[in-house]
Amino acid sequence: MITLRSLTKRYGARTVVDDLTFDVEPGKITGFLGPNGAGKSTTMRMVLGLDQPTSGQALVGGRRYAELRHPLREVGALLDAKALHPGRTAEKNLLAMARSNDIPDRRVGELLEKVGLTEAARKRTGAFSLGMSQRLGIAGALLGDPKVLMFDEPVNGLDPDGVLWVRGLLRSLAAEGRTVLVSSHLMSEMQLTADRLVVIGKGRLLADAPIEEFIASNSVSAVHVRLPDAGDRRALAERLRRDGAEVDLPSDGELVVRDIPVERVGDAAHALGVRLHGLSPRTASLEQAYLELTASAVEYGVSERTVGV
Repeated sequence: MITLRSLTKRYGARTVVDDLTFDVEPGKITGFLGPNGAGKSTTMRMVLGLDQPTSGQALVGGRRYAELRHPLREVGALLDAKALHPGRTAEKNLLAMARSNDIPDRRVGELLEKVGLTEAARKRTGAFSLGMSQRLGIAGALLGDPKVLMFDEPVNGLDPDGVLWVRGLLRSLAAEGRTVLVSSHLMSEMQLTADRLVVIGKGRLLADAPIEEFIASNSVSAVHVRLPDAGDRRALAERLRRDGAEVDLPSDGELVVRDIPVERVGDAAHALGVRLHGLSPRTASLEQAYLELTASAVEYGVSERTVGV
């Protein structure tokens, strides 16, 4: 388990991480989300002892990273896919890591095969693409067979097959009872992968909840209704508004209904005897919920008026 208690990091007068408290539990994939500059990378670096907290604690299995005798056997991490010795081969990069933590050399070959880099084992990593570097970084994270794993943007640079492979890998690691923390800006991928979400903005905790609960709490689902007759559309809209629904008419032939379930919309249409061409509930996406929650926590935003200029 990863445990953060009142974790704070300041650089001079600037607070980058502000009193963060949350747990990352084993057996689940925890998505770690937040806008650029929110403090995600700094938080992960403090867990790994690369940055020192101003105050508070970041613990792995109840201990600070610096107290772990063989840290790669307990915590595996990929924070920067290009943080490799460019003049060394993939094999030698992993061998150096393995020997620093008394990990058997045979693990290097096993992991290179697991991530699909056996044929590139003797190639210098300076010539690797970002996708190949990501795969090698994942191999490094898995090298010591650790119970705790941390990944920062692990699918950057990967093709669709690679993204699917990472998704399956993360799920299998969590299914084995490992603690898995994944930071990403790809909301669609997080929605397919994560079990739980921790969201921060401007260094502060904004949400810590199961993904379904997070989406339901931070977005509004809707029912889309298609009716061919304009008079029927108006009649159904009026009826639903009397029932307490919010109703929009975004285009000819369609109603968007909020605040009542799809069954009540169908019952109202039946009671009025109107003809429907479509009736479908639309669940809000993680992206919608995330943008709604973090709207006031974006530090490096772009004005809509400047987009496309």
